[in-house]
Amino acid sequence: MWRQRIDKIMSHPVTGKLKQYWLTVAFLLGFVVDNLTLNRVDQVFDNIILLTYVILAAAALLLLYAGTVGKLGEHYSFTARKYAPLAVQYAFGGLLSGMLIFYGRSGALVESWPFLAIILAAIYFNETITNRTERLIYNLAIFFIGLMSYSVLVIPVLTGWMGPWIFIGSGFLALTLMYGYMQILYRIIPHFIDMQMKTIVFSIGCVYVGFNFLYFANVIPPIPLSLKDVGIYHSVVRFDDGRYQLKYEEGTWWQLFRDSDKVFHPQPDGNIFCFAKVFAPTRLATDIEHHWEFYNPQTERWESRGRLGYAIEGGRGDGYRGYTLIRNWQDGKWRCSVETTRGQVLGREVFTIDSSEEMRSLTTIFD
Repeated sequence: MWRQRIDKIMSHPVTGKLKQYWLTVAFLLGFVVDNLTLNRVDQVFDNIILLTYVILAAAALLLLYAGTVGKLGEHYSFTARKYAPLAVQYAFGGLLSGMLIFYGRSGALVESWPFLAIILAAIYFNETITNRTERLIYNLAIFFIGLMSYSVLVIPVLTGWMGPWIFIGSGFLALTLMYGYMQILYRIIPHFIDMQMKTIVFSIGCVYVGFNFLYFANVIPPIPLSLKDVGIYHSVVRFDDGRYQLKYEEGTWWQLFRDSDKVFHPQPDGNIFCFAKVFAPTRLATDIEHHWEFYNPQTERWESRGRLGYAIEGGRGDGYRGYTLIRNWQDGKWRCSVETTRGQVLGREVFTIDSSEEMRSLTTIFD
């Protein structure tokens, strides 16, 4: 009986138009709202928006399938079938784009692109899967991706801690909430859940295992940290009032937006400074490392030349400022990566040391 009802709904002309046009618009609207409203991961308003997406997605899915099997009465079931898909798509669009925004800010693209590619793939398949059975399984998988992404994001913000055990605990919390949600959904569509239980468990299990694998492989960005700026300088001085004085070589006339050294002309006894600003939520304190590396042209590999760390505290909107320096250098290609103590890369600056030319006049800026 329930299959015949689903077939009737899917063939309804109103539902067809909704799926063809309105669902895509609702999904994209979530992206637009996020880009206009989301700012900081530790702000109450931002977290209310993300939590609203989670609750809206959960409620809309329940209403959609309750309406699909006619458990809301004829009138309300038709209303749920007509409008719940829009709410689901809007919530998914907002939740996925929110995760894309915050996770994208948190890590270096060259290191974390596989995780961001998964989010983009989820967005793509959201628009292409039309089979009703695959659609429900996909909806549950997407909901769990959003739930786990949000849990991993918000728990460090609330506790002020981050690290492997916090990540594992956040994932277990998301898995527990998903189990409770499935118990509620089972009361609405028990026959379908029974038929697809293995596939549903496999899909959710793959998401859970995949998240943990990507985290311990240092592919998932070091959420909720984010790199605001990093640069290479000839001098970094911190004054008593908290300001930093930064000096770098003057660029050519067309380098209008250059504010650090890309080609470094060192003095014989000079130091090379890496200055970075890392944003952390208000309650969070952790350690950051600058990983200095030299590119060996003979082996064509990056060679580690030192890890220098310092502690940071959250709360400053423009990021906690800190720097490290090296004294032993050689000509060639270098990079300074800003990393967590686990090796998760927030970002990096690649530059070249060239001692064959004299240092240009220095420009001084304050931060």
